[in-house]
Amino acid sequence: MSIAYTKLYHPLRVPLAAEMHSRPSLRLRAPETLTHLAIYARSDAHLGGDNLLTQQVILEDFCRHFGVASPAGQGKYFFHDFGRFRLQWECHTEFATYTFVANPVAPAEQHAPESVPGQMFADVPLKHLPQQWLFELQGKVMVAAHVALLPSQDNSLPALPSRQIFEGDVLVGSEVLQRGEIWTDFLIQADGFSRFVVRDKGFLEQQAGRIIQRLLEIETYRMMALLGLPHAQRASPILNSIESELVTLTEAMTMASSGNGHGSMANADAEQSLLRQIIDLAARIEKLALENSYRFAASKAYFKLVQSRTDEMREARIEGVPTIQEFMDRRLAPAMNTCEAIVRRQASLAERIAHTNDLLRTRVGIVQEQQNRKILQSMNARAAQQLRLQQAVEGLSVVAISYYMAGLVQYAGKGLKAMGVPLNPDLMTGLLLPVIAGLVWWGLRKLHQGMH
Repeated sequence: MSIAYTKLYHPLRVPLAAEMHSRPSLRLRAPETLTHLAIYARSDAHLGGDNLLTQQVILEDFCRHFGVASPAGQGKYFFHDFGRFRLQWECHTEFATYTFVANPVAPAEQHAPESVPGQMFADVPLKHLPQQWLFELQGKVMVAAHVALLPSQDNSLPALPSRQIFEGDVLVGSEVLQRGEIWTDFLIQADGFSRFVVRDKGFLEQQAGRIIQRLLEIETYRMMALLGLPHAQRASPILNSIESELVTLTEAMTMASSGNGHGSMANADAEQSLLRQIIDLAARIEKLALENSYRFAASKAYFKLVQSRTDEMREARIEGVPTIQEFMDRRLAPAMNTCEAIVRRQASLAERIAHTNDLLRTRVGIVQEQQNRKILQSMNARAAQQLRLQQAVEGLSVVAISYYMAGLVQYAGKGLKAMGVPLNPDLMTGLLLPVIAGLVWWGLRKLHQGMH
């Protein structure tokens, strides 16, 4: 019966339903430490590269070291307990994240130095990872972070964390969900990792895992969002150059339109040259927009995810310390506004170039119409001259034909006179000459009328 019912289901029903549960948060209980890596393999997935395949190869190399089977097919989520640590792997459009969680050690194995603030990040899952695998990630790690989840009764963290833990001058912290605290400085420390401290002050089931997941997503997405900033910085001088050239071309158009030439060949050549330069500007701005469009759109999407994750944390202020939301508004938002400004500037400049191009094409079209009108006028004048010449030739033709016809008549009269007919050939020719000329003129006119 169940087999029959499965035929009713859409083929995508099961995978779509599974997608809603494919990225669960980790189950964490203080005290625990985490190491988080975001691998940006630069497979150019937006240009047709297979980012999933690239990331699966990296994960396969890691699992092979421990003799564990990696996910096959199109799997984008992987979780496994390797004994000393647990791994949660997620593959996204452009990157993949590795979140390593150190398994709790037996009480006999715990060390007292961990209670010292500066030593709470000494025992992190990173030390269990293969060094060769880490070496092969050179140039691919976009985010590297350590997280310490501490119980509320742990006295190793003072009320206001000191520089023994964080090296930055600006400390960021807040109460979250009214059941915990988060501390960080969003700075890459001397060991190459950023640090986050989460104090569990009564988290409910899975709340600690969800909070840390959102915290790591904020760190990852903000770094991915900032990838658009170098593109904006490189695009700015290019846009300045294009804008300056457009101003120069517009001034040249204005000077050409106020010149003394009225559709002369020199002005037409100058405007054609201006048109070619404007087309070149349009091609350059289009190329720039195509190169940056994906990166800027991705940065905008990542920034929205950062804002969404900070809203979900429901932060409450700790007196004298900025919250994560405030830090992002002051440090990340200006960079994203720069990218948005470049996007708007590209679109505005492209629109202005297109408008200038239309204006110049209109001017060139008007000049061409004036030149065509002059050509037509010249052709009409030549046609009129040819008509007058033709009429003059027709008059001469009537005279010439009449002369030859009169000569034929005269020869005919002489022949008749020689046959004994009493007539005067010269008199007969003179009398018939007007008739002959009239008939010749009428005949030529009818011929021309028939041709037209």
